Amino acid sequence: MSAEFDLIARIRARAGGRADVVLGIGDDAAVLQPPPGHQLVVCTDTLNAGVHFPDDTAPADIGWKALAVNLSDLAAMGAVPAWCTLSLSLPDANAARADALLDGLLELATLHGVVLVGGDTTRGPLSLCVTAIGHVAPGHALRRDGAGAGDDLWVSGTLGDAAAALRGWSQGDAVPAALRARLDRPTPRVALGAALSGLASAAIDVSDGLLADLGHVLEASGIGAEVDVDALPASAALPDACPGLELRRALQASGGDDYELCFTAPPALREAVQAAAQGVGTMVTRIGRMVADRGLQCRTAGGEQWESARAGYEHFAG
Repeated sequence: MSAEFDLIARIRARAGGRADVVLGIGDDAAVLQPPPGHQLVVCTDTLNAGVHFPDDTAPADIGWKALAVNLSDLAAMGAVPAWCTLSLSLPDANAARADALLDGLLELATLHGVVLVGGDTTRGPLSLCVTAIGHVAPGHALRRDGAGAGDDLWVSGTLGDAAAALRGWSQGDAVPAALRARLDRPTPRVALGAALSGLASAAIDVSDGLLADLGHVLEASGIGAEVDVDALPASAALPDACPGLELRRALQASGGDDYELCFTAPPALREAVQAAAQGVGTMVTRIGRMVADRGLQCRTAGGEQWESARAGYEHFAG
């Protein structure tokens, strides 16, 4: 057996299964059975070495993150995750490294009932491309284009930890374990996304930076927003790692890699939103409001205008 097919056999042996996988790894394609009457929700993300994770990242953490960033997209749609595929590029047929990557990916997959049903293996620079597939009842998908003027603007969890970890790593500084964990193993807010169905008017996950991702909602919905930068939630570890107030604000507003949910909802549903978030054990914070005039305005709690040097990460920036 060739090294490639040996790797595929190792992956297949660990993939597991569920009743709605009619045919999984081992054929030209998978055959899946969605729940009756539901719509499929499909997303794809790629993680490349040196771009999406530091070179010293543990393989299991890379595998976890490769699936997590996709589950975060499904969460932003209010979808229930079910299946995934993995396109894996490796410099060589190192079985131990492949197993370690799978350790992390399958650990997270098990937590969310996701089954690995196919993919590809090839030789090349370390890269993982995951396609995640979920389902949602018709008309219940959360979208970017549903926000309305007057809606509250919310965000889940805390912002800036992953960006602070990446900044510290790039500068050779010691990175607190709590921050590095947020970079290496983000928590996709799957349960919150489902709980917001019927409450949120629009949603997006925060991957490239809050302001950049919020901008996509504004464009799709054709409105504007006002953000209170002093309301942006921070973890207990962030102030110690980034003692400068403006630095913390910048990391929280535009740092990226948070994989939290940013969403809008009518003010009349504030208590319902809080109750839904509490029900799934996730903190949410109201950080602003949507306005009719297009554009994004950031202000401090004192009403002073505030601007970030950038909105977020740009993949093809010079």
